[in-house]
Amino acid sequence: MKSWAKRHWPRLRLRTILFATLFVVAALPGVGAVGLRVYENTLVRQTEAELVAQGAVLAATAALLWPAAPPGRVVAGLSGPDGHDAPDSGIDLSTTPILPERPAAAAAAAAAAGAGMAADAVAAARRLAPVATATRAETLAAITLLDRAGIGPDGSYAALPEVAAALHGRSATVLRRNGAYRAVYRFEWLSRAAAIRVHHARPIVVNGRVVGVLLLSRSARALFKGLYEDRGKIALGIVLIFGTLVLLSGLLSRGIARPIEALGAATRAVASGRGEVPPAPATAAIEIQGLYADFAIMADAIERRSRYLRDFAHAVSHEFKTPLAGIRGALELLAEHGDTMSPDERHRFLANADADADRLALLVTRLLDLARADMGTGGDGQADVAAVAHRVADAERGAGFAIEVAVPAGLSARIDAATLEAVLAGLLANSRQAGAASATIVAAREGAGVAVRVSDTGPGIPMADRGRVFEPFFTTRRTTGGTGLGLPIAASLLDAHGGSLVLEQGAGAVFLVRLR
Repeated sequence: MKSWAKRHWPRLRLRTILFATLFVVAALPGVGAVGLRVYENTLVRQTEAELVAQGAVLAATAALLWPAAPPGRVVAGLSGPDGHDAPDSGIDLSTTPILPERPAAAAAAAAAAGAGMAADAVAAARRLAPVATATRAETLAAITLLDRAGIGPDGSYAALPEVAAALHGRSATVLRRNGAYRAVYRFEWLSRAAAIRVHHARPIVVNGRVVGVLLLSRSARALFKGLYEDRGKIALGIVLIFGTLVLLSGLLSRGIARPIEALGAATRAVASGRGEVPPAPATAAIEIQGLYADFAIMADAIERRSRYLRDFAHAVSHEFKTPLAGIRGALELLAEHGDTMSPDERHRFLANADADADRLALLVTRLLDLARADMGTGGDGQADVAAVAHRVADAERGAGFAIEVAVPAGLSARIDAATLEAVLAGLLANSRQAGAASATIVAAREGAGVAVRVSDTGPGIPMADRGRVFEPFFTTRRTTGGTGLGLPIAASLLDAHGGSLVLEQGAGAVFLVRLR
């Protein structure tokens, strides 16, 4: 089913999903009110409450009108505190059983073996008749007075559970089928309460004992009739809910959907090279604003990388063009005039071609080193800075070139030893090739990291060239074999390990290596 849903899932806009979600959430209370019978249950309980109120009044009236009743004192029931009955509603359409229709009068009379109502009950019923008739006309409830044995004008009802409870002094309410029910509304089959009647039995108490039972019944207000009668309130609620949905959808659209659509359009423009990521809208959510900032950083990084690649490709083509042209020219001269050249001339042309080929090989090697440095991800190694510095100094010392190391013992940095050794060796080699007589390596703890300064006594770097020393292929020693890739490779290696390489002011060349 999950695979089928994925294949057939429609493409939806974010604002459509947001509105549909809000609409479903807003509709859930209404669906629950009808589907879970909350509203219908309320109608049934309202009917029960009305019958209880009517029963209390009529039972009290019947007690006053009872022939043996003392004047001026009425006790409505026996089950509550101080003799008063105040039953809680126990009717629930989901849990209360629906009993069969109340037995017909003939069946009740046969069960009572022909016994008739007690004389006091008949007298009380006669006195109560005008009140019961007026009440019945107003409330449409069926009202029957039974004597102390549960016998009414048309027979005995003592076998009914609600009457039996009332004869024992407890009011009782039950739900029964309504045999006279006929559907009126087209969708009335959705209502469970339409075909039932609420039956309520209440004891009549005189002188502390049950002398009779008042039996009342009425159909609950129909679900659809109740909805129709409350149509104004329901319509107003729907309008308010729908208006709230529209307002919330607008807020979510401005906070989420519109900014994402604008960001998508800006991203496509950036990809085509004709735009940039705009500032985040003020109404956008904080996460969306963060997304705008991240996309702007990414777009700027992509643009810098693109410029770097363009410049790099141009520099590579320029660096390769010169030795290739030299090799091609030497081969053409040898091919055209080789027979007429002297051995010394042929040897000179071949030596030039060989030198150009060596330069090409060196360029390729250094380019591979630069690519590895650019693609490096660093590591979790720990390097002993003092040990690495002394090892590099021992390897680079030579005739006419002295190296002094001032690094405290035990100083370590988060970089693998081979990388740090390659960086320091490259800086010292540059110093020696620039004609410096000596160099110094000084290291110390700097905050949470380590700072290593490599300085020399050479002529230094001219001010005009200081801003370009980290550009690939920029070199002032091209005639002596310089490729201009040493410093860029060192900077890339350090960057991959979270460090940096900076050129500082000084008498000679001073480079600051920062390590984590």
